[in-house]
Amino acid sequence: MLKRLLAAGGVAAVFLPFAPTSAMATTPVVQIAKVYYDSPGSDRGGNVSLNGEYVVLRNTSKKSIQLEKWILRDETGYKYRFPRFILKPGKSVTVRSGQGYNSTTTLYWGRKWYVWNNDGDTASLYRSSDLKKIDTCSWGRGGISTRCQ
Repeated sequence: MLKRLLAAGGVAAVFLPFAPTSAMATTPVVQIAKVYYDSPGSDRGGNVSLNGEYVVLRNTSKKSIQLEKWILRDETGYKYRFPRFILKPGKSVTVRSGQGYNSTTTLYWGRKWYVWNNDGDTASLYRSSDLKKIDTCSWGRGGISTRCQ
């Protein structure tokens, strides 16, 4: 601890090193919880295989979040723009790369080829109103999925 006496006013000032506390660390309101980037089997581009790669997002807040027009993207720049979708408090949604019918728990990107690179990539989530980056999750070579908490 560093102490200094201010001569002019005779006031003692104490300077403490700044250390952020866990209360100061903020959890994103919508968090990338998991990325399954290497779908089972060989990567031949079939819809079942495409839907084997996915991202799970979780609402960490105590209120519903409207995800309409939010963006999920990879390092290359492939973008998934969310349709009108409300993610309820404490709930998760899975975004699958292939085609299918959206539900309250699963959304489909509608791609005909893979998004997430098996040898390393970054998933990023952006809020629609100001394109603020909400959360990211990165991985390197090896494995088939990563938890992102």
